Amino acid sequence: MRMEILAVAHPLVAHKLTTLRDVRTDSPTFRRLADELVTLLAYEATRDVRVVDTTVETPIGPTDGVRLARPAPLVVPILRAGLGMLDGMTRLLPTAEVGFLGMIRDEGTLEAQTYATRLPDDLSGRQCYVLDPMLATGGTLAAAIQLLLDRGADHVTALCLLAAPEGLKCLEDAFADTTAPIRVVTASIDSHLNEQGYIVPGLGDAGDRLYGVA
Repeated sequence: MRMEILAVAHPLVAHKLTTLRDVRTDSPTFRRLADELVTLLAYEATRDVRVVDTTVETPIGPTDGVRLARPAPLVVPILRAGLGMLDGMTRLLPTAEVGFLGMIRDEGTLEAQTYATRLPDDLSGRQCYVLDPMLATGGTLAAAIQLLLDRGADHVTALCLLAAPEGLKCLEDAFADTTAPIRVVTASIDSHLNEQGYIVPGLGDAGDRLYGVA
């Protein structure tokens, strides 16, 4: 199944992303804008969230509607930078459950290493939303998605502030034979990666700009 890629074209998305890119934007402003931008991306990312039909009583009379299906969607921020996207996502999807995945990229090999996992063992029938600000080489996100699929998730959407073509290609290659739908929703597909594995023009290190270098 071919992976779906959506770069959200909206003037508010472009406006907030432009300020995030600006080297002069301080951490408090960066956190606020990232939060707002994620909510805009989440609106697009949840277009196919599963619902069930229901009937409710309005003050005037009964009407048909929908509610989110069970089991609840699972939101998975990749630590640490993904935490900066969590509030923006759960604001739109407050009934979702939240898991956590600690992954770090080895700066020498650029390969992802898992150091913490707080997820249900059985994700059968679950829609999962992975939060990772920067899709650079793709190794971290590919490893995270594979872990979710291995536990039974049958639909995975990744929300990324920025994506590089190299990272998207990595995901397409990694999941070329996967039957579960996989989507990437991003504010922008940037030009390329530099020799250090950073997205160009990018916005720098998202974790450092969110939380500092501690």
